Amino acid sequence: MQRRLEKDWELSIGPDTVRLFILKAKALSAAVNEDYADGAEHEVELDGEAHANHHHDGLAEESSENLTEEELRELINDLNVDEAAELVALAWVGRGDYDAAEWVDALAAARERANKRTAKYLLGMPLLADWLEEGLEAIGA
Repeated sequence: MQRRLEKDWELSIGPDTVRLFILKAKALSAAVNEDYADGAEHEVELDGEAHANHHHDGLAEESSENLTEEELRELINDLNVDEAAELVALAWVGRGDYDAAEWVDALAAARERANKRTAKYLLGMPLLADWLEEGLEAIGA
């Protein structure tokens, strides 16, 4: 029988808020992956008169992707210092940099590195959604 770790922390950031970040990060990741899935967005069909008949609606797609990224960036930037540090620490726990039992250490390290580029740092993580999910699960939130 496996015993659960005693929860010796309280999150400033609500687990539902973290789940919102996870959904936004998954949407952003899916948009990027779909664009590069088969390269079809770069194909241009030529009709009989040799005019480019391009079906890719690049502006609409780019603006929706940027909107998702911008939304996520704004949500992260709106967090207070404690919430931002907890989000980074959750990503680190999910990534395996820290064990759930080392939550206090992960949080202290995240607070030490706190700066105005937290959103850029987190959005640069290729598996952000997965790591946040795994981090929440690891700490039992």
